[in-house]
Amino acid sequence: MTAAVTERMPAALVLEDGTVFRGAAYGTTGSALGEVVFSTSMTGYQETLTDPSYHRQIVVQTAPHIGNTGWNDEDGESERIWVSGYVVREPARVSSGWQATRSLADVLVEQGVVAISEVDTRALTRHLRAHGTMRAGVFSGSALVSGDEMVQRVLDGTRHDAGEATAAPGAVEPYVVPARGAAEFRVAVLDLGVRSSVLRMLTERGVEAHVLPAESSVEQIMSAEPDGVLLSNGPGDPATMVQPTELTVELLRRRIPLFGICLGHQLLGRALGLSTYRMRCGHRGANVPVQVATTGRVMITSQNHGFALSAEPGQRWESEFGEVEVSHHCLNDGTVEGLRCLRVPAFGVQHHPDATAGPWDSSESFDRFLDMLAGQSVSEQKEGN
Repeated sequence: MTAAVTERMPAALVLEDGTVFRGAAYGTTGSALGEVVFSTSMTGYQETLTDPSYHRQIVVQTAPHIGNTGWNDEDGESERIWVSGYVVREPARVSSGWQATRSLADVLVEQGVVAISEVDTRALTRHLRAHGTMRAGVFSGSALVSGDEMVQRVLDGTRHDAGEATAAPGAVEPYVVPARGAAEFRVAVLDLGVRSSVLRMLTERGVEAHVLPAESSVEQIMSAEPDGVLLSNGPGDPATMVQPTELTVELLRRRIPLFGICLGHQLLGRALGLSTYRMRCGHRGANVPVQVATTGRVMITSQNHGFALSAEPGQRWESEFGEVEVSHHCLNDGTVEGLRCLRVPAFGVQHHPDATAGPWDSSESFDRFLDMLAGQSVSEQKEGN
Protein backbone atom coordinates (compact mmCIF):
# COMPACT_ATOMS: atom_id res chain seq x y z
CA MET A 1 0.00 0.00 0.00
CA THR A 2 2.89 2.36 0.69
CA ALA A 3 6.20 3.17 -0.94
CA ALA A 4 9.04 5.53 -0.16
CA VAL A 5 8.98 8.93 -1.86
CA THR A 6 12.14 9.36 -3.95
CA GLU A 7 11.09 12.37 -6.05
CA ARG A 8 8.42 15.04 -5.94
CA MET A 9 5.04 13.39 -6.34
CA PRO A 10 1.61 15.04 -6.18
CA ALA A 11 -0.53 14.43 -3.11
CA ALA A 12 -3.82 15.68 -1.71
CA LEU A 13 -5.43 16.23 1.67
CA VAL A 14 -9.19 15.79 1.25
CA LEU A 15 -11.67 16.92 3.92
CA GLU A 16 -15.12 15.45 4.44
CA ASP A 17 -16.75 18.73 3.35
CA GLY A 18 -15.16 18.29 -0.08
CA THR A 19 -12.31 20.79 0.39
CA VAL A 20 -9.05 19.64 -1.21
CA PHE A 21 -5.55 20.89 -0.36
CA ARG A 22 -2.88 19.95 -2.91
CA GLY A 23 0.77 19.36 -2.13
CA ALA A 24 3.63 16.89 -2.46
CA ALA A 25 3.94 13.39 -1.07
CA TYR A 26 6.11 13.10 2.05
CA GLY A 27 7.09 10.02 4.00
CA THR A 28 5.45 7.08 2.22
CA THR A 29 2.88 7.12 -0.55
CA GLY A 30 -0.56 5.60 -0.32
CA SER A 31 -3.63 6.66 1.62
CA ALA A 32 -4.41 7.39 5.25
CA LEU A 33 -7.78 8.21 6.83
CA GLY A 34 -8.46 9.86 10.17
CA GLU A 35 -9.70 12.91 12.01
CA VAL A 36 -7.73 15.97 10.91
CA VAL A 37 -6.51 18.18 13.77
CA PHE A 38 -3.92 20.93 14.09
CA SER A 39 -1.15 21.33 16.63
CA THR A 40 0.18 24.80 17.40
CA SER A 41 3.43 23.60 18.99
CA MET A 42 6.54 25.24 17.57
CA THR A 43 8.77 22.38 18.75
CA GLY A 44 8.41 18.77 19.81
CA TYR A 45 7.15 17.17 16.59
CA GLN A 46 8.73 13.84 17.63
CA GLU A 47 6.76 13.85 20.87
CA THR A 48 3.58 14.74 18.98
CA LEU A 49 3.97 11.92 16.48
CA THR A 50 4.67 9.30 19.16
CA ASP A 51 1.94 10.43 21.58
CA PRO A 52 -0.68 7.61 21.73
CA SER A 53 -3.38 10.27 22.24
CA TYR A 54 -3.04 11.10 18.51
CA HIS A 55 -4.06 7.58 17.47
CA ARG A 56 -6.32 7.63 14.37
CA GLN A 57 -5.71 11.34 13.76
CA ILE A 58 -4.14 13.23 10.86
CA VAL A 59 -2.00 15.91 12.48
CA VAL A 60 -1.38 19.30 10.87
CA GLN A 61 1.66 21.20 12.14
CA THR A 62 1.02 24.94 12.11
CA ALA A 63 4.75 25.71 12.49
CA PRO A 64 6.04 26.18 8.91
CA HIS A 65 9.34 24.27 9.21
CA ILE A 66 9.23 20.69 10.47
CA GLY A 67 12.06 18.17 10.78
CA ASN A 68 14.89 20.63 11.47
CA THR A 69 16.28 18.69 14.46
CA GLY A 70 15.80 15.26 12.92
CA TRP A 71 14.81 12.21 14.97
CA ASN A 72 16.55 10.75 18.00
CA ASP A 73 16.21 7.76 20.31
CA GLU A 74 15.48 9.80 23.44
CA ASP A 75 12.41 11.99 22.91
CA GLY A 76 9.67 9.58 21.88
CA GLU A 77 6.54 9.36 24.03
CA SER A 78 6.20 5.71 23.01
CA GLU A 79 8.01 3.20 20.85
CA ARG A 80 6.19 4.08 17.61
CA ILE A 81 4.37 6.78 15.67
CA TRP A 82 0.63 6.81 16.36
CA VAL A 83 -0.76 9.41 13.96
CA SER A 84 -2.58 8.00 10.94
CA GLY A 85 -1.36 10.80 8.66
CA TYR A 86 0.82 13.91 8.78
CA VAL A 87 0.57 17.36 7.15
CA VAL A 88 3.39 19.92 7.02
CA ARG A 89 4.20 23.05 5.06
CA GLU A 90 7.94 22.79 4.49
CA PRO A 91 9.95 19.73 5.60
CA ALA A 92 13.57 20.38 6.51
CA ARG A 93 16.11 19.46 3.87
CA VAL A 94 18.84 18.90 6.48
CA SER A 95 18.58 17.57 10.05
CA SER A 96 20.90 19.38 12.45
CA GLY A 97 19.92 18.23 15.94
CA TRP A 98 22.85 17.21 18.13
CA GLN A 99 21.00 14.06 19.24
CA ALA A 100 19.63 13.18 15.80
CA THR A 101 20.26 9.67 14.52
CA ARG A 102 18.20 9.97 11.33
CA SER A 103 15.81 12.33 9.55
CA LEU A 104 12.08 12.69 10.15
CA ALA A 105 11.45 11.65 6.55
CA ASP A 106 13.40 8.43 7.12
CA VAL A 107 11.29 7.55 10.15
CA LEU A 108 8.03 8.31 8.35
CA VAL A 109 9.13 5.86 5.65
CA GLU A 110 10.31 3.25 8.19
CA GLN A 111 6.96 3.30 9.96
CA GLY A 112 4.76 3.58 6.89
CA VAL A 113 3.27 7.00 7.67
CA VAL A 114 1.52 8.64 4.72
CA ALA A 115 2.22 12.38 4.82
CA ILE A 116 1.87 15.47 2.64
CA SER A 117 4.05 18.59 2.42
CA GLU A 118 3.84 21.95 0.63
CA VAL A 119 0.36 22.51 2.08
CA ASP A 120 -0.84 26.01 2.99
CA THR A 121 -1.21 25.01 6.63
CA ARG A 122 -2.30 28.52 7.63
CA ALA A 123 -5.29 28.37 5.29
CA LEU A 124 -6.02 24.80 6.38
CA THR A 125 -5.95 25.73 10.07
CA ARG A 126 -8.25 28.70 9.49
CA HIS A 127 -10.65 26.40 7.64
CA LEU A 128 -10.70 23.91 10.52
CA ARG A 129 -11.18 26.69 13.08
CA ALA A 130 -14.14 28.01 11.08
CA HIS A 131 -15.79 24.68 10.32
CA GLY A 132 -14.58 22.40 13.11
CA THR A 133 -12.57 19.21 13.25
CA MET A 134 -13.62 16.72 10.59
CA ARG A 135 -12.70 13.47 8.91
CA ALA A 136 -10.05 13.61 6.21
CA GLY A 137 -7.68 11.57 4.09
CA VAL A 138 -4.17 11.93 2.71
CA PHE A 139 -3.75 10.45 -0.77
CA SER A 140 -0.67 10.05 -2.99
CA GLY A 141 0.78 7.67 -5.54
CA SER A 142 -1.73 5.18 -6.93
CA ALA A 143 -4.23 6.25 -4.23
CA LEU A 144 -4.49 9.75 -5.74
CA VAL A 145 -7.69 9.34 -7.75
CA SER A 146 -10.61 11.63 -8.63
CA GLY A 147 -11.77 14.17 -6.10
CA ASP A 148 -15.24 12.65 -5.76
CA GLU A 149 -13.81 9.20 -5.15
CA MET A 150 -11.41 10.46 -2.48
CA VAL A 151 -14.19 12.40 -0.72
CA GLN A 152 -16.33 9.26 -0.68
CA ARG A 153 -13.50 7.28 0.88
CA VAL A 154 -13.24 9.92 3.58
CA LEU A 155 -16.99 9.86 4.22
CA ASP A 156 -16.88 6.08 4.51
CA GLY A 157 -14.27 6.38 7.26
CA THR A 158 -15.05 6.00 10.96
CA ARG A 159 -15.52 9.07 13.14
CA HIS A 160 -12.95 9.51 15.91
CA ASP A 161 -15.68 9.38 18.58
CA ALA A 162 -17.24 6.20 17.24
CA GLY A 163 -14.41 3.80 18.04
CA GLU A 164 -14.02 1.26 20.75
CA ALA A 165 -13.46 2.36 24.34
CA THR A 166 -9.72 1.69 24.43
CA ALA A 167 -8.81 2.67 20.90
CA ALA A 168 -5.04 2.97 21.36
CA PRO A 169 -3.18 -0.13 22.50
CA GLY A 170 -1.63 0.56 25.87
CA ALA A 171 -0.05 -2.14 27.98
CA VAL A 172 -1.12 -5.65 26.98
CA GLU A 173 0.49 -7.13 30.07
CA PRO A 174 1.35 -5.37 33.36
CA TYR A 175 4.88 -4.11 33.74
CA VAL A 176 6.87 -2.18 36.33
CA VAL A 177 9.04 0.90 35.87
CA PRO A 178 11.34 1.17 38.91
CA ALA A 179 11.88 4.39 40.82
CA ARG A 180 15.07 6.32 40.20
CA GLY A 181 16.78 5.86 43.52
CA ALA A 182 14.97 4.61 46.58
CA ALA A 183 11.28 3.89 46.03
CA GLU A 184 9.12 5.92 48.39
CA PHE A 185 5.73 5.13 46.86
CA ARG A 186 4.08 2.62 44.55
CA VAL A 187 1.55 3.90 42.01
CA ALA A 188 -0.71 1.87 39.73
CA VAL A 189 -0.94 3.55 36.31
CA LEU A 190 -4.05 2.70 34.28
CA ASP A 191 -2.63 2.74 30.77
CA LEU A 192 -5.18 4.40 28.47
CA GLY A 193 -2.34 5.47 26.16
CA VAL A 194 0.23 6.71 28.66
CA ARG A 195 3.08 8.95 27.55
CA SER A 196 6.56 7.85 28.62
CA SER A 197 7.16 11.30 30.12
CA VAL A 198 4.34 10.68 32.62
CA LEU A 199 6.16 7.59 33.85
CA ARG A 200 9.44 9.49 33.93
CA MET A 201 7.94 12.30 36.03
CA LEU A 202 6.74 9.68 38.53
CA THR A 203 9.93 7.64 38.73
CA GLU A 204 12.11 10.76 39.06
CA ARG A 205 10.14 11.51 42.23
CA GLY A 206 10.80 8.15 43.85
CA VAL A 207 7.67 6.39 42.58
CA GLU A 208 7.64 2.76 41.47
CA ALA A 209 5.13 2.71 38.60
CA HIS A 210 3.05 -0.42 38.04
CA VAL A 211 1.56 0.01 34.57
CA LEU A 212 -1.67 -1.93 34.04
CA PRO A 213 -3.85 -2.50 30.94
CA ALA A 214 -6.84 -0.22 30.42
CA GLU A 215 -9.33 -3.06 30.97
CA SER A 216 -7.92 -3.93 34.42
CA SER A 217 -10.38 -4.58 37.25
CA VAL A 218 -10.24 -2.87 40.62
CA GLU A 219 -9.05 -6.17 42.12
CA GLN A 220 -6.15 -6.32 39.65
CA ILE A 221 -5.20 -2.76 40.48
CA MET A 222 -5.39 -3.31 44.24
CA SER A 223 -3.33 -6.51 43.93
CA ALA A 224 -0.36 -4.27 43.13
CA GLU A 225 -0.80 -2.79 46.64
CA PRO A 226 -0.49 0.77 45.34
CA ASP A 227 -0.28 3.90 47.45
CA GLY A 228 -2.23 5.67 44.71
CA VAL A 229 -3.59 5.35 41.17
CA LEU A 230 -2.91 7.48 38.10
CA LEU A 231 -5.44 7.52 35.26
CA SER A 232 -3.38 8.27 32.16
CA ASN A 233 -3.90 10.28 29.02
CA GLY A 234 -5.13 8.57 25.86
CA PRO A 235 -7.34 8.91 22.78
CA GLY A 236 -11.05 8.52 22.22
CA ASP A 237 -14.42 9.66 23.51
CA PRO A 238 -14.71 9.33 27.31
CA ALA A 239 -18.47 8.83 27.00
CA THR A 240 -17.83 5.44 25.34
CA MET A 241 -15.47 4.29 28.09
CA VAL A 242 -17.91 2.66 30.49
CA GLN A 243 -15.57 0.17 32.14
CA PRO A 244 -12.77 2.66 32.99
CA THR A 245 -15.38 5.10 34.35
CA GLU A 246 -16.93 2.42 36.57
CA LEU A 247 -13.43 1.50 37.72
CA THR A 248 -12.83 5.14 38.68
CA VAL A 249 -16.03 5.13 40.74
CA GLU A 250 -14.83 2.02 42.60
CA LEU A 251 -11.44 3.61 43.30
CA LEU A 252 -13.14 6.75 44.65
CA ARG A 253 -15.24 4.57 46.97
CA ARG A 254 -12.05 3.01 48.31
CA ARG A 255 -10.63 6.51 48.95
CA ILE A 256 -7.31 5.65 47.39
CA PRO A 257 -5.36 8.72 46.20
CA LEU A 258 -6.29 9.31 42.57
CA PHE A 259 -4.75 11.54 39.88
CA GLY A 260 -6.19 11.87 36.36
CA ILE A 261 -4.38 13.40 33.38
CA CYS A 262 -6.20 14.49 30.19
CA LEU A 263 -8.45 11.52 29.32
CA GLY A 264 -7.99 10.30 32.90
CA HIS A 265 -9.21 13.69 34.11
CA GLN A 266 -12.31 13.38 31.93
CA LEU A 267 -13.05 9.90 33.31
CA LEU A 268 -12.68 11.27 36.83
CA GLY A 269 -15.14 14.05 35.98
CA ARG A 270 -17.67 11.58 34.62
CA ALA A 271 -17.28 9.43 37.73
CA LEU A 272 -18.06 12.57 39.76
CA GLY A 273 -21.30 13.24 37.88
CA LEU A 274 -20.26 15.49 34.98
CA SER A 275 -20.90 14.87 31.30
CA THR A 276 -18.47 15.41 28.43
CA TYR A 277 -18.85 16.97 25.01
CA ARG A 278 -16.98 17.03 21.72
CA MET A 279 -15.13 20.32 21.19
CA ARG A 280 -15.26 22.21 17.91
CA CYS A 281 -11.49 22.14 17.36
CA GLY A 282 -9.97 20.92 20.58
CA HIS A 283 -6.78 22.13 22.24
CA ARG A 284 -3.56 20.81 20.72
CA GLY A 285 -0.31 22.62 21.26
CA ALA A 286 2.14 23.89 23.86
CA ASN A 287 0.84 27.43 24.37
CA VAL A 288 -2.59 27.14 26.07
CA PRO A 289 -3.16 29.51 29.05
CA VAL A 290 -4.73 27.97 32.15
CA GLN A 291 -5.72 29.79 35.34
CA VAL A 292 -5.77 28.36 38.87
CA ALA A 293 -9.06 29.27 40.55
CA THR A 294 -7.75 29.65 44.10
CA THR A 295 -4.65 31.76 43.39
CA GLY A 296 -5.26 33.41 40.00
CA ARG A 297 -1.93 32.08 38.78
CA VAL A 298 -1.76 31.65 34.99
CA MET A 299 0.19 28.75 33.52
CA ILE A 300 1.12 28.08 29.90
CA THR A 301 0.38 24.44 29.22
CA SER A 302 0.73 21.68 26.66
CA GLN A 303 -2.53 20.02 25.61
CA ASN A 304 -4.00 17.44 23.29
CA HIS A 305 -7.74 16.81 23.64
CA GLY A 306 -10.89 17.02 21.55
CA PHE A 307 -13.40 16.38 24.35
CA ALA A 308 -14.02 18.31 27.56
CA LEU A 309 -16.07 18.26 30.75
CA SER A 310 -19.36 20.18 30.95
CA ALA A 311 -18.88 22.61 33.83
CA GLU A 312 -18.18 26.29 34.44
CA PRO A 313 -15.01 27.96 35.78
CA GLY A 314 -15.05 27.89 39.59
CA GLN A 315 -18.15 25.68 39.73
CA ARG A 316 -18.76 23.56 42.85
CA TRP A 317 -21.19 20.70 43.26
CA GLU A 318 -22.04 17.80 45.55
CA SER A 319 -21.13 14.37 44.23
CA GLU A 320 -21.51 10.90 45.71
CA PHE A 321 -18.07 11.50 47.18
CA GLY A 322 -18.64 14.94 48.64
CA GLU A 323 -17.99 18.42 47.30
CA VAL A 324 -16.02 18.90 44.09
CA GLU A 325 -14.72 22.10 42.51
CA VAL A 326 -13.42 23.18 39.12
CA SER A 327 -9.87 24.09 40.10
CA HIS A 328 -8.50 25.24 36.72
CA HIS A 329 -9.96 26.67 33.52
CA CYS A 330 -8.69 27.73 30.10
CA LEU A 331 -8.48 31.48 29.61
CA ASN A 332 -9.16 31.16 25.88
CA ASP A 333 -12.59 29.56 26.10
CA GLY A 334 -13.41 28.69 29.73
CA THR A 335 -12.90 24.96 29.23
CA VAL A 336 -12.51 22.95 32.45
CA GLU A 337 -8.79 22.30 32.98
CA GLY A 338 -8.81 20.82 36.47
CA LEU A 339 -10.98 19.20 39.15
CA ARG A 340 -10.40 18.91 42.88
CA CYS A 341 -12.32 16.73 45.32
CA LEU A 342 -12.68 18.27 48.77
CA ARG A 343 -13.65 15.14 50.70
CA VAL A 344 -11.72 12.35 49.00
CA PRO A 345 -8.07 12.32 47.83
CA ALA A 346 -8.61 12.83 44.11
CA PHE A 347 -7.90 15.47 41.48
CA GLY A 348 -7.31 15.77 37.76
CA VAL A 349 -5.88 18.12 35.14
CA GLN A 350 -6.87 18.40 31.49
CA HIS A 351 -3.47 19.62 30.36
CA HIS A 352 -0.18 17.67 30.28
CA PRO A 353 1.93 18.47 33.35
CA ASP A 354 4.59 16.13 31.94
CA ALA A 355 4.97 18.26 28.79
CA THR A 356 7.97 17.64 26.62
CA ALA A 357 9.49 19.68 25.03
CA GLY A 358 7.69 21.92 27.51
CA PRO A 359 6.27 24.14 28.93
CA TRP A 360 6.74 22.87 32.48
CA ASP A 361 4.57 25.42 34.33
CA SER A 362 2.24 22.73 35.65
CA SER A 363 4.75 19.98 36.49
CA GLU A 364 4.07 20.67 40.17
CA SER A 365 0.89 18.62 39.74
CA PHE A 366 3.08 15.56 40.26
CA ASP A 367 4.38 17.04 43.53
CA ARG A 368 0.79 17.60 44.58
CA PHE A 369 0.06 13.93 43.87
CA LEU A 370 3.04 12.93 46.03
CA ASP A 371 1.70 15.09 48.86
CA MET A 372 -1.53 13.15 48.52
CA LEU A 373 0.35 9.85 48.59
CA ALA A 374 2.06 11.00 51.78
CA GLY A 375 -1.33 11.41 53.41
CA GLN A 376 -1.74 15.17 53.36
CA SER A 377 -5.31 16.38 53.64
CA VAL A 378 -6.89 18.58 50.99
CA SER A 379 -6.40 21.66 53.14
CA GLU A 380 -2.66 20.90 53.53
CA GLN A 381 -1.95 20.47 49.85
CA LYS A 382 -0.16 23.10 47.77
CA GLU A 383 -2.50 25.46 45.94
CA GLY A 384 -0.04 26.95 43.49
CA ASN A 385 -0.65 24.51 40.66
